[in-house]
Amino acid sequence: MVEIVLVSLTMFFATIAPPDIALIFAALTKEASNKERFIFATRGVLVATVILLFFGFLGDAILNLFGIGIPALRTGGGILLLLIAIDMVFARQTGGTGTTKEETAEAKKSEDISIFPLATPLLAGPGAISAVILLTTGAESRLEFWLVLLALILIMLISWLMLLLAIPIQRVLGITGLAVVSRIVGILLAALAVQFIFDGVKESGVFG
Repeated sequence: MVEIVLVSLTMFFATIAPPDIALIFAALTKEASNKERFIFATRGVLVATVILLFFGFLGDAILNLFGIGIPALRTGGGILLLLIAIDMVFARQTGGTGTTKEETAEAKKSEDISIFPLATPLLAGPGAISAVILLTTGAESRLEFWLVLLALILIMLISWLMLLLAIPIQRVLGITGLAVVSRIVGILLAALAVQFIFDGVKESGVFG
């Protein structure tokens, strides 16, 4: 049980990337008041949590609707997570866990960033959604299922706190400090991603 919690926490922390989002949030809200930052952060985290829980509860139904098997999900999800991990290790910004340049430019023109880009695609992006479906559908018992969701909620709570403390955290750790944290988590995520790929290929029976 401890293993599923640790794996879930690592994957969610890596795919949601609270430190990176805190930096982006600080940049997008540098002209906002403390009250506005609180509203943006709270609303964004709540909406993102609802989105991710939606995919958590309906993951099996979504897979059945499109005829996707668990081995294919593990392999495909593992590849996506591996690409995200590579970006984290090399400190590259892509649409997997963040926003593209076009999305960032559009967000700067908006007065309310809580839904876009904060809730989605920053918090509830492709990587996080894939991780939620991958972990919930792979749960071997109801207890493991609820532990995965508990880990998700815990990471969302951490994300909310980091958004509220975005500017102080940025001042203390700086760009380099946050990049170091991101790289360490990226290495762990890469190992987990490769394991998912191995498991998916093995379960598919492609190689006998």
